[in-house]
Amino acid sequence: MTPIEDLRSAVEAAAAELRNGGPAPGSTPTLERPKKAGFGDFSTNAAMLLAPALKAPPREIAERLGAALQARLGSQVERIEVAGPGFLNIFLADDWYTGAVAHVLAAGEDFGGGTAAAPEKVLIEFVSANPTGPVHVGHGRNAAYGDALARMLEFIGHQVAREYYVNDYGSQIVRFGESLQARARGDDVGEGGYKGAYIEELAAQIPDAATAPVDAVARRGVELMLDRIRETLARFHVEMDTWFSERSLHDDGLVERTFAQLEELGTSYRSEGALWLRTSGFGDDKDRVLERSSGEHTYFASDIGYHQEKRARGFDRLIDVWGADHHGYVQRMKAAYGALGGDPDKLELLIMQFVHLIERGGRASMSKRAGEFVTLDDLVEEIGADAARWYLLNRSHDTTIELDLDLARQESSENPVYYVQYAHARIARILERIGAERVERALADEPSGLELHPAERELVRKLLTFPAEVAEAAARRAPHRVATYALELAQAFAAFYRDCPVKDAEPEALKSFRIGLSVSTKRTLARALDLLGVSAPESM
Repeated sequence: MTPIEDLRSAVEAAAAELRNGGPAPGSTPTLERPKKAGFGDFSTNAAMLLAPALKAPPREIAERLGAALQARLGSQVERIEVAGPGFLNIFLADDWYTGAVAHVLAAGEDFGGGTAAAPEKVLIEFVSANPTGPVHVGHGRNAAYGDALARMLEFIGHQVAREYYVNDYGSQIVRFGESLQARARGDDVGEGGYKGAYIEELAAQIPDAATAPVDAVARRGVELMLDRIRETLARFHVEMDTWFSERSLHDDGLVERTFAQLEELGTSYRSEGALWLRTSGFGDDKDRVLERSSGEHTYFASDIGYHQEKRARGFDRLIDVWGADHHGYVQRMKAAYGALGGDPDKLELLIMQFVHLIERGGRASMSKRAGEFVTLDDLVEEIGADAARWYLLNRSHDTTIELDLDLARQESSENPVYYVQYAHARIARILERIGAERVERALADEPSGLELHPAERELVRKLLTFPAEVAEAAARRAPHRVATYALELAQAFAAFYRDCPVKDAEPEALKSFRIGLSVSTKRTLARALDLLGVSAPESM
């Protein structure tokens, strides 16, 4: 357990001692950082929860609980005070802090990881942009989010696979092939066709694009476009485990088999020549068409077959990361999943919001070759993959982002990603100046009896919140919490470094402690940045 978990366990054990076998309160006692300075390192409401069962005033219970807790923690506690209606404010001794840093150092690179109570096999499908054009900035937000979510889930102990669903079937692929052929012939693509310089470039790479069957041209165009998408995502630090073809669902007959299964279950019917799914019986506001009267399958039909295929692969949880235009699609997909026997609670459909690029106070226009949208390649070229990922991740996925290009380019403390990376590089430089031999000796030391500076204690407290912060970020599907944490940790280190010299610290025991604290901070910053897919440079 972490030092904070040990402290929480001590509070619960002391409370159990007072209950003496009596019933536990309905709520678990809190253990929180007080909002005001001077109210201790941690505070708990355990006494107020115990008071009704023990039939005594909360402050009286708090006095008894404080004594029991003091006896359990011994020299780790400086003092415990009763406050307000019955809160216990716990003031921890400096030896508790030095022991906490020793715990972080012992955990090594895995500090904060492996906290999943019930590890799952998870499939995250994200990006999945149509292979008819370049990946744009909106897709980039989806890519950064899906990959960061996968990294967090893996870190806390889940088995995660990343998948790109290739929409290589249907009318948009036909239009794509027609657009490529038109360009190869020197003709206009016409209304509804695909425009942009990339269409001409792709057409030029297909030797017989002007004369080959449209379907063959479209297939070759998809292959070339997917090669570009893979390259774009790789530059953005995203690697997919699988690329799943929508066309394969139809070629292999999976969609038709799904139709047969729905009919057998009695959840589909025909009306006016079309095949319908009775999603209204599973929480949707109305039934949905699977096959039109013309015999053409809807996108929904493919998606149902795809999710059946996913489920058959034995995943415990399916997570889809979709664009803002899919908001109305969530309930029908969950309804279809339930209609086929799946557990809708194991299917998570996360909707991303839009990205607006801001430059010099107004909307930015950076598109160079793609037509009327800004590509992810353009953004990475403009501000770099690290800054792009940070700014696409530092706000909740369900809020619109305004990405300030001017700020993202700055090499200053005003730019949060630069600030965090610089903190990591600064620690690397400090440790280099101290020397590897002295650093190794410090990590082997067990300093005690030190009198710590408030900035040291604050930095330790911030470090210790990392495991809970990552676990919470993963549970809430909220990578932006890790970005916020990384910035706050960098700020806490800056205050520590301002007030507490490391290289010239005396006595040697204090120097060893500060070296260990610096190493712990460097590792944790590196891990937080890695969870976001952002690099942690050794020098800047």
